[in-house]
Amino acid sequence: MPNVMIRKAEGKMTLYVPKRDLEDEIASIEFESDDKWGGEITLADGSSYYLDPIPMPSLPKTVRVRRAKEGI
Repeated sequence: MPNVMIRKAEGKMTLYVPKRDLEDEIASIEFESDDKWGGEITLADGSSYYLDPIPMPSLPKTVRVRRAKEGI
């Protein structure tokens, strides 16, 4: 379960994985309401992570995610 940073700049959200020095644009987030934000996060390269839903945070935010299994 890596710690990642989610940022928003110029209207785009990115996910940064420090240990892999990977940063990519977030293509979609499963839940995006004020009281339920997170779920499956898909990156532009097709990889996906899962963030247990939380209330909408102010960004940038460091959170713990896990690799999403295919077929979620």
